[in-house]
Amino acid sequence: MSQNDDILDQVFQVIQSRKNADPSKSYVASLYQKGRHKIAEKVGEEAIETVIAAVGGDNKEVIAESADLIFHLMILLAELDLTLDDVRDELARREGISGIDEKNSRSK
Repeated sequence: MSQNDDILDQVFQVIQSRKNADPSKSYVASLYQKGRHKIAEKVGEEAIETVIAAVGGDNKEVIAESADLIFHLMILLAELDLTLDDVRDELARREGISGIDEKNSRSK
């Protein structure tokens, strides 16, 4: 196991622990205080920045923006009382299903 295998879980635990922290001392707490709409906006902003970096072909920037995107997505998940395991379970459910078939099943 590499040192990064559980970093997402470690970061998610910190994010969850900051829900009731002092917003003047915690960026995560300040986002929680601003509410779901602001957190969702940040996810969208980071997604756009990731796309821009990818289109520009700057791999280092793609990595940095992807980290920001995942971080803010985890804040949104925690705000919704969802977990990384919920996402893992959905990915496991989709394992072995064609992406086209899976997408078509959602449109029904």
